[in-house]
Amino acid sequence: MKRIRRYLTVLAGLAGTALAIGTAAPAALAYPAPPDPTGPAVVPAAPLQSQVVTGGMAGWQIALIAIGAALFAAAAAVLVDRAWAARRRMTTAT
Repeated sequence: MKRIRRYLTVLAGLAGTALAIGTAAPAALAYPAPPDPTGPAVVPAAPLQSQVVTGGMAGWQIALIAIGAALFAAAAAVLVDRAWAARRRMTTAT
């Protein structure tokens, strides 16, 4: 039974990895569309202007995410510790 669980765990991990790669691959492999063949054949004289993107996540949002992750990790650690303690065998002195 333990062997089957181990295989299922590995299979679930591989499936999760494949899902993550499958969702990230379209963005990573994207490229701009080719130029329109019916468009102007002359290259414009003015250089293209670059765009500067500014912004990001506010500091309070980052702090809120960090606090939530810490609370989740602490709760998961307590649950795992209690589960392990419940499965331990009680030893008695004879």
